[in-house]
Amino acid sequence: MAASMRCCSWSSSGLRLLRGSYQAKCGLTSAANNAQLTVLKQKNGIRNILLNNPKKRNALSLAMLNSLRNDLLTEANDEEVRVIILSAAGPVFSSGHDLKELTSETGRKYHTEVFDTCTNVMMLLQEMPVPVIAQVSGLATAAGCQLVASCDIAVASEKASFATPGIHVGLFCSTPGVALGRAVPRKVAMEMLFTGEPISAQVALQHGLVSKVVPEEKLEEETQRIAEKICQFSKSVISLGKGCFMSQMGKSRMDAYREAGQVMIENLAMRDGQEGIDAFVKKRKPEWHHGFEQAHD
Repeated sequence: MAASMRCCSWSSSGLRLLRGSYQAKCGLTSAANNAQLTVLKQKNGIRNILLNNPKKRNALSLAMLNSLRNDLLTEANDEEVRVIILSAAGPVFSSGHDLKELTSETGRKYHTEVFDTCTNVMMLLQEMPVPVIAQVSGLATAAGCQLVASCDIAVASEKASFATPGIHVGLFCSTPGVALGRAVPRKVAMEMLFTGEPISAQVALQHGLVSKVVPEEKLEEETQRIAEKICQFSKSVISLGKGCFMSQMGKSRMDAYREAGQVMIENLAMRDGQEGIDAFVKKRKPEWHHGFEQAHD
């Protein structure tokens, strides 16, 4: 069935990534060879991934990117994984790429690997079969800002700020601009890219870079609340809906409606689609199955 094919399509893509430049480990802990650059914890359907290199301002070094990718992919299709939260240790969410890795000494081949891996991770965030929430406290700059822009939802503290300051060091934030330009109005993105000046959490909220701004002491609580709310619903329905939303955004309005209409028909054919409608009609709580089983042809 088409709905099942959507799920399998992501799964095949995930497996190709797993067989790429590294082999993701099973289980619910970060890869040991990355020296705990990220820390993975999971409970009640919520996977928490912590960027854990505060001494280097959680720079997205090649090792950090590979560790993050590993934690995203580990048992990603497990029914128990319903939502992912990305957060960071220390006062800086992420300062972006490690500039020490981008010198002439490391060379073009290494630079290509860094940016290819970064693109792979940013794309993966949007291709994951579950929602990904950024929990942002402190500064998110360059590829760190790109990371926030690539997440499905972003909750920021009042103390958070965002910037694409590559111009200051002679390296225009071209790849961060891809995600930024799809999250905020073009002229806002261009000002950030051309000046490198940071914007506050409230300005980021005003322009759509983040979903919500809360006091620092409420950040974890509010992010957790949103994650728990998502966990109340059918994983398969959310996965189908996320895939459709991401796909239709790149299409013309008519093509987007065609795709979305077909996906709603597929959704209605799913067991969980009919379960939700039946529960609503009978005024009872739905019992989700979280799979792509079909209720009818």
